[in-house]
Amino acid sequence: MVYRLYRIRDVVRIPPEKFSKPLEEAAWEELRQTYEGMITKNLGIIVTVLDVNVDPQGKIIPGDGATYHKAEFTVLAFYPFIKEVVEGRINTVLAHGAFVDLGASDGFIYINQISDEKIDYDPTRPALILRESRRMLERGDAVRARVYNVAPLPGKGLRVQLTMRQPFLGKIEWIKKEIEKQKKS
Repeated sequence: MVYRLYRIRDVVRIPPEKFSKPLEEAAWEELRQTYEGMITKNLGIIVTVLDVNVDPQGKIIPGDGATYHKAEFTVLAFYPFIKEVVEGRINTVLAHGAFVDLGASDGFIYINQISDEKIDYDPTRPALILRESRRMLERGDAVRARVYNVAPLPGKGLRVQLTMRQPFLGKIEWIKKEIEKQKKS
């Protein structure tokens, strides 16, 4: 998975209740509150603010008791790219596909992107069962998939669409068995 570091310049507002703290600490808290979890088209999901350099000379705007300071800081962002191979664990299985925990975000594998085989949904487990091979995909399974689409969803996060319909993708257990089978032949 791709995590990137970005250096950003912005102006940080330090509210009066944080004047008793060191400036760098107050700015870091404010920037974390503002940026962490933010989703942008260019950066992806901002996971955390790592460091902050704040100009000690701030400005006061009439009618606002806060001070405003120029700041430069580093953020760690998650943004998977198309065709990237990722690994994660299934955290939810539905009749139309499965959600995969990728760390900072979930990816979704539509049922028609899991396998070339026909697939049945068993709501009692819940699990997706491949008809011919009787292999199962259920919560907690480790999988390897390829990203085929990434798009920001307003108010919801990133939509990361995955496929497992290519060689050496799928449930990790299936991949290991396939490799062993190829070694024997």
